[in-house]
Amino acid sequence: MGCDGGTIPKRHELVKGPRKVEKVDKNAELVARWYYCALSQDKLRQPIVACELGRLYNKDAIIEFLLDKSADKTPMEAASHIKSIKNVTELNLVDNPAWSGDKESIKGDKYDDIQSARFICPVVGLEMNGRHRFCFLRSCGCVFSERALKEIKSEVCHK
Repeated sequence: MGCDGGTIPKRHELVKGPRKVEKVDKNAELVARWYYCALSQDKLRQPIVACELGRLYNKDAIIEFLLDKSADKTPMEAASHIKSIKNVTELNLVDNPAWSGDKESIKGDKYDDIQSARFICPVVGLEMNGRHRFCFLRSCGCVFSERALKEIKSEVCHK
């Protein structure tokens, strides 16, 4: 009766179940699309260009991609549809006055709010943080929220 050192393991201790699939955080994925270049994975910096698929790129990364025609370089999936600089449009973005990302020195002791965006819609004032849909006009490169384009109902840029 006890104290013999033997234990009887249960079934759940011996049999391992199927591994749980790691889920990608949708919020983090949207933030990454609006903060990082789709080609070089660097932070977006001016001048920013966009393709017809809506992906955002640093202009210098696109130029380097187009100039590097070496045979050993495999084509990047994110920019395989871009054949010339005419396939992208340079964006005219409006800075967010409430954003203080690059203004402060980053020492690792401050909280980075990923919901505050660097750019905003000039008409409605919505932040470009991935929560709202944004559109750009291919003729001039102005960027508006989808809500603002529905309110304006015009084919011409408001500027």
